[in-house]
Amino acid sequence: MRNAPDLRIAAAARGFVLLALGGPILWDQKVPSVIALAALGTGWLLTLSLEMRAPRLRVPLVVLDAGFVGLVAGTELGVQAVLGALAVPPFVAGLWRGLRGVLLALSAELIAVVVVGIASGGPLTADQSLAIFTWAAMGLALGMVATFVRGALRDDDPMAPYRHASDLLRELNHLSVGLSSGLEPRSLGGVILSAVLDEVPASAMSIHVPLDDHLATLTAKSLPGGDLDRCADFATAAWARDQVVVEDGIFAFPLEGHRSTVAVVSGSLPPGSSIGPDELRHRVTRLQVALEEQAVQLETGLLFDAFRDTATADERQRLSREMHDGVAQDIASLGYLVDALAAQAPTPEAEAQLGMLRERVTAIVSEVRRSVTTLRTTVGTSESLGTAIVGVTRNLSQTSGIPIEVTLDEQAQRLRPEVEAELFRITQEALNNAVKHAECRTIRVHCQVAAPTAAITVIDDGKGLGEARSDSYGMGIMRERAHLIDADLAIEEPPGGGLSVSVRLPAEQRPPAAPTPETKQVSTPR
Repeated sequence: MRNAPDLRIAAAARGFVLLALGGPILWDQKVPSVIALAALGTGWLLTLSLEMRAPRLRVPLVVLDAGFVGLVAGTELGVQAVLGALAVPPFVAGLWRGLRGVLLALSAELIAVVVVGIASGGPLTADQSLAIFTWAAMGLALGMVATFVRGALRDDDPMAPYRHASDLLRELNHLSVGLSSGLEPRSLGGVILSAVLDEVPASAMSIHVPLDDHLATLTAKSLPGGDLDRCADFATAAWARDQVVVEDGIFAFPLEGHRSTVAVVSGSLPPGSSIGPDELRHRVTRLQVALEEQAVQLETGLLFDAFRDTATADERQRLSREMHDGVAQDIASLGYLVDALAAQAPTPEAEAQLGMLRERVTAIVSEVRRSVTTLRTTVGTSESLGTAIVGVTRNLSQTSGIPIEVTLDEQAQRLRPEVEAELFRITQEALNNAVKHAECRTIRVHCQVAAPTAAITVIDDGKGLGEARSDSYGMGIMRERAHLIDADLAIEEPPGGGLSVSVRLPAEQRPPAAPTPETKQVSTPR
């Protein structure tokens, strides 16, 4: 039963108060007070039953219960024992809804007791007002205690995070109706760049967002002659100082979101621009203020992306554990059974068939293990895209026996996490397809990253694309992933045979820089 401790505490509190009130009332044997006590007991019994059967009704029941108790107490303002019931609804409301519930219950019962009291006996006397205030104050104090108890109970409840997340997601779904600009960070960044270009005619411009202890490029635009590298350097300086930086026609300024610096915008003026340093600083400072709303929108989109990535990563880890500990082990045990049957095969034909079955089981186990590796491997905050690709190629080469050569040219400036994740998954899918279907002898991977651009190519020397299978969705999934990050995906059959799968970030951005001395070649031999 949901929130069983809360229900038991609420039931115990009501039962204790009924016993405490019942003694003096039954001793005096006043019929109206006895009727009020019976009404309170009946009402609380009905309320408790509804709270147990319909947890979703607890919030409206908080108000109804408080109003009912206030109505009963208002008919017997002269009896302190009946007024003592006013302390119960705020306590129960604190268990269900915390401080907000306490205030709702207090408001409902005070309105009810005052209205009914005035309607039945005229203006309230000083003694009656003091008694109502005393018990209401007692209810507020008990409600605060219940709020603390509620927090302690939920800290020990393993389902509490899910219930809290459910409330937040329900609220987010309700609020999403008003999110006219959407939650896609790259689109929101594009809107910001357009607004900056309207004010400052820059030849190069980029938006960087904090990622751990460095900046990652969200989106960028550059005309011929634009210097995005210097823009990135100025963005780092503006982020470190948390202020506008203007020098030699290059500018950078931080954007403040709802709670912190959400991004840094940087750009450079074209050579020969008529805008002087003072005028440029003035325009940039004005932009920093004008873009406050867009900064909050971008912050919301980035938080939503981070939540989605975290939830997806947890689900992949869960699936990989289930596959490794469940399906893979079960299939492996079937292989042992086949080995035992093959040892006792009555005929050579049966032995050959069992041998074929054993090979098939071994192939399925290898496939499951590759799937587990695919699910568990991802790009992390401390692991770059190139490092993650090297890791997955090493595992695939070991499990398949196919040599995989990796050429890596990766600069220090990183892409956005969701962009790196999609590029990694596209590469991973291309590698898996080559291992499973290409019947190739060698696979080569070229990875070139110069944020905000990247180009990755997976080439095998196998049998080529072949005929499409009805149960194959890999190519379509790769295209969908490329579309999500506005990248170009090309699948070609080179003249010498095999297959080439390449993904490149937007064509309108400058191509990756030429290989530097830092270029590394990693080979995963057979």
